[in-house]
Amino acid sequence: MTDYFECTPVGLEFLEQTSNVFVAEEIVRATPEQIFEVFEDAHAWTVWAMPIEKVEWTSPKPYGVGTTRSVHMMGGLIGYEEFIAWEPGKRMAFTFLGASKDATEKFLEDYRVEDLGDGTCKVQWHMAMETRGFSNRIMFLTLPVMRWFNRRMFRKFRQYTEDYAARSAKPA
Repeated sequence: MTDYFECTPVGLEFLEQTSNVFVAEEIVRATPEQIFEVFEDAHAWTVWAMPIEKVEWTSPKPYGVGTTRSVHMMGGLIGYEEFIAWEPGKRMAFTFLGASKDATEKFLEDYRVEDLGDGTCKVQWHMAMETRGFSNRIMFLTLPVMRWFNRRMFRKFRQYTEDYAARSAKPA
């Protein structure tokens, strides 16, 4: 990490400790393995997660708890992430260790995959955050917009993943 502002790393319990939690859920026509292939694909995040412009894994495969990556977003924000949960095909979660802008105090994303046994999975995305400074004072104004935007973005995740699953299922 170059120059950055430290964030307070959090654990999964943070989802119960803050009121700023956003949840999106989709039923995805893909296997748990295909969903995790999309999660591991740095480029895929730039397609379905609109604010993301670039993802750099900063730890080698195999990924797991302790893996790090840098995520470059619109507006010049870079998030420095560490994975705190990694169960292939089931769950992954990360927290911010730092950010290039001094607006984020605590940040967590938690992705849960449940195999429904019929060629589909229920995927839940939980995002929790606390900001600081001016961002903290206006957070209540942005919450409804963020909830709508996150649900919309996660629909793009479903579409991208289903397209990926259909392509990867076809013989070469």
